[in-house]
Amino acid sequence: MEVEIVDDEAQSRYVIRVDGEPAGFAAYRLRPPLIAFTHTEIEPRFEGHGLAGRLVETALAQARERGLSVLPFCPYVRGYIAKHPSELDLVPHDQRSAFDLPTEIPVLEDPS
Repeated sequence: MEVEIVDDEAQSRYVIRVDGEPAGFAAYRLRPPLIAFTHTEIEPRFEGHGLAGRLVETALAQARERGLSVLPFCPYVRGYIAKHPSELDLVPHDQRSAFDLPTEIPVLEDPS
């Protein structure tokens, strides 16, 4: 299974393809220095393969590379960030509570 993720700027969405076939997208509105993710969708027959996570991971990595701050209006993107605290810094500090995200990045305890 070959997976490709591209930023379709003309449609304002990241598109994920599996073996060349569109499998889903993450829609956004870009107003630098902000990118607002509004909706993520995976085609039903492609669900259950972790594609949404891969899609959002790539979109957030590209936002970071471009120096953009993220507004996660999309519930999936918001949930992804909540589960991956290393991505929390992408959301402006003063906006985190509006998205029910922690205002501070959690400190992981040393297991030893």
